[in-house]
Amino acid sequence: MRRRWKASICERSPRANYSRRVASKPQVGVLALQGDVEEHLAALERAGARGVAVKNRAALDACAALVIPGGESTTVIRLLDRFALAEPLRERVRAGMPLWGTCMGMIVVACAVAGLDQPTLGLLDVTVRRNAFGRQNDSAEVELAIPVLGEPAYPAIFIRAPWIESAGPTVEVLASYGEHGVMVRQGNVLGTSFHPELTEDPRVHRYFLGMLAP
Repeated sequence: MRRRWKASICERSPRANYSRRVASKPQVGVLALQGDVEEHLAALERAGARGVAVKNRAALDACAALVIPGGESTTVIRLLDRFALAEPLRERVRAGMPLWGTCMGMIVVACAVAGLDQPTLGLLDVTVRRNAFGRQNDSAEVELAIPVLGEPAYPAIFIRAPWIESAGPTVEVLASYGEHGVMVRQGNVLGTSFHPELTEDPRVHRYFLGMLAP
């Protein structure tokens, strides 16, 4: 189905209990240089994490995982370099930190962009194609089968979305739309063409939180 998208605390006090619950939540960052930052922060909270905006090295170091949201990929790569975040981010991911790129974020984490000599982080062994599903007017919500999430189908929102042209042998394609992958995972790196933060369905965010080491 395809639709158009639209101070001191007493140990027994409620505040103490709340503080313990907050402390037990994983702290997951959202790269806050551009894109759907607030939407991802809210979705992470609904999924059971403590979402924090990441704009500098100290904030990155405090996170157990990171989301790179939608936006404009070449701009974000330049900003990552300007704020000296690109190499620390690569190091954290190579050391095992879970990373998730959504829409433009998937382009940023990919190894290559089809037809373009565009710098990327090179952390996900896929080649992606920008704006593969069309322009803004072609944006749509699709009922997408994602077996790892179970039933029902997931309400995937595509907005000027990329798709995956090819994937390396260690990349698992978790969902496809037409003939192209739109959700993939390679170890601790997740990529989605669509925007889970724009739905009320928390399953993809919960799946990502499940990638954190117990």
